[in-house]
This record gives sequence, structure tokens and C-alpha cells, in this order.
Amino acid sequence: MQNIDEISGEDELIRLLLKRQSELNSLLEVTRAINKNIATPVLIQMLEVILQNYLQVGKLRFLIEHEGTFVCISSYGGEEENNKILYQACRKLSKIKAPTPLTNHDDQLLRKYDYFIPIYQKSKALAYALIGDFNTTEEMLNNDLNFIQTLINVIVVALENKKLFRERVESERFKREMELAQEVQNMLIPLRLHRETAVEIGAKYFPHQNIGGDYFDFIRVNEEEFLWCIADVSGKGISAALLMANFQASLRAWAVVEQNLTNIVDRLNEIVVKNTKGERFITLFVAKYNERTRKLNYINAGHNPSILYHESGAVALKLGTTMIGTFDELPFLNEGEVDVEPGSMIFNYTDGLMDYDVPAHKVWNEDKLLDFVIENGELSPDKFNQTLLDHLNLIIKGKPIDDITLLTLRIF
Repeated sequence: MQNIDEISGEDELIRLLLKRQSELNSLLEVTRAINKNIATPVLIQMLEVILQNYLQVGKLRFLIEHEGTFVCISSYGGEEENNKILYQACRKLSKIKAPTPLTNHDDQLLRKYDYFIPIYQKSKALAYALIGDFNTTEEMLNNDLNFIQTLINVIVVALENKKLFRERVESERFKREMELAQEVQNMLIPLRLHRETAVEIGAKYFPHQNIGGDYFDFIRVNEEEFLWCIADVSGKGISAALLMANFQASLRAWAVVEQNLTNIVDRLNEIVVKNTKGERFITLFVAKYNERTRKLNYINAGHNPSILYHESGAVALKLGTTMIGTFDELPFLNEGEVDVEPGSMIFNYTDGLMDYDVPAHKVWNEDKLLDFVIENGELSPDKFNQTLLDHLNLIIKGKPIDDITLLTLRIF
């Protein structure tokens, strides 16, 4: 006949085996849920059910690392604390890497809990858990604490993997968007510029990071007139590229049917406002030249002023309006008109040319640019553009921090 101690020992062993089986089943359920990519709130709910029902944990605060701080993503039992205060309390235990009792801790908040359970990846803290009202036996304490730490660790790893997956998907999406935007923009930048006896054109285009927001175009309107435009759209990516593609199509359409440059800019503003709801804008310089009258009409819409050069003199073309796309109706619109002498050069550029990272002992501004145009205005358009870039690279020794577009015309 078995004695009482033997019976008691068998019962304890059976109870332990059943508990271990319950723990393994719980881990299996969580693992299956993770493999099915169950949503984060469901995983957290499973954790809470396991802790409350299987392990008799009456109070939980579960914090995970998020952008340099810790956020409480699960909380039940007791009076809920402010997240910032809770995190500051846990920081006092940041050097602890194993489950630790809190009953006699100096911090009043921490004393409300029985144990602190940290989750680390190498030397980086990923999560903290505070458990309280913990109903277990002394014999099962270490086992239960180790199981809780393992369970939370599995959940944290799953959440980290979800985060990494989202980041990878976002990175791939961004990369593809940039590729599409570059393809769109490559279609906008002329492969070759218009060549004829009335005008000689040279252009340089340098996107800062594969895809930029700059645009330029040259349009022969009729036998006597041609039009050109240089522009810069706010923002980057496929939406900016598509906006510029729509802008180019609209400009080309209106340039053919509308003689008045002011009306063309008004129409372009309406189109951009309609397409972007005021969330993006475009700066531009657009000009039309009549070969018979030698009249140049232009509008500068919030863009860097183009420079007209002739016989050692240069003037900035500033008349116009504000950037388009920000107002339903442009608050003012002034069209400039100048006579162009044979052999004059007109230099157009985007703001990247002035946004060079220049050493402190060097000066590069619009006045310096005007001086450069006067000194080099007799060069051919291509030679002028290259000389200017060499000047910036060798003399100023600066580095561009934005897209750069140079469009230079010599009118005969």
C-alpha cells in the first residue's frame, strides 16, 4: 500500500506535467497565430488570456520599444498609469536582464507589481513587462517566470518581424515609385533640343538623387514664334512627376491655341490647383519670342529670374507672379516685355544652382551669378553651361544639394 508522501509526490508530478502540457499548448497556439500573420491586437489578446487564465497573473503592463521610447501596448488589472511615468519607472531597471522581484523596490509605482520581466536582443532592450497579483507556488515560481519571459519574447520577436516586413515592403514600394517617377521624368526632359538658325540652345540637367522635380521645354509655336519654359515642382516621387507630366501636356496644348502669355499662365494655375488641391506648387519661367518683331514676352512665376545678356550688360527678368498652384486665382500677374538685340544670350536655371554647399570663405549668390554672366556671356550656350559648372566645382568648390537645370539660349 502506497504511503501518503508517495501519493502526494505523484499528484505533484502529474500537476507539473499537466501544467507543462498547458504551457506547450499555449506556445503552439501563439506560434500558429504568428505563422498565419494574425493581426497584432489578436496576438496581444492571446497573451492576456494565457497570462490571466493559465498563469493566474492578475495585473500586467507590457511595454515595447518604439522610435526611441517605450509604449504600453497591453494593460489590465489595477489603476492604469500614464505611459510616460510607467516608462520612466521601468528605465530604473534598464540594466536588469532577468526576471526580478519588485516587492521591496524603492519606487512607489514599481512596488505595486510583483515582478519585472525584460526582453533583450543582445544589448538592446525590446520590451518590458510588469506583472502583479501573481498567484503561483514557490515551487513553480521560477518555471512560471521563465515561461512568461519565453512567451513574451516570442510575441516581441513576432512584432519585430512584422515591423521589419512593413519596412521592407515600404522600401520596395518607395524604390519602385522612384523608378516610375524617373521613367516619367525621362520622358519629359528633351532628348535633343530644337535646332534652327534663329536660336542656339544648350542645356544641362542634374537630378540630385536620380529623380528630381525640374523640367524644361522648347516649343516652336509657329513660323515666327517659339516658346520655352523652365520649371520646378515641389516634392519628389511619382506624384510630382505625374504633376509635371500633366503640366507639360497642358503647356504644350495652350501654347498652340493661346497667343496671350498671361492667359496661358492663368490656365496653368487653374489646372495645377484643380489637380493638387493646393498641396503642391510649381515655380516657372515661361517666355515667348517673336523673330520678326524681336519682342520677348515673359512671366516669372516665383522662379529664379532668368538673365538676359547683350554686349557686356545683363539684366534679371523678374516680372511676373507668385508660384502657381497655391491660389485659386493669382493675386497679381505682370507680363514683362523686352527688345532682344541680335546675339543676345538668355540664361535660365533652377534653384539648385544657388543652393550649393559653399565653404564659409566663399560667396555665391545672384549678384555673383550676374557677374559671371557678364564675364562669360559671349560663349556658346553649351560652353557657357560647362564653364559655369567648372567655376562652381573648381573655384567655389561647393557641392549641389538639389536638382540643377541650366537652359541657355543664344538668339540671333
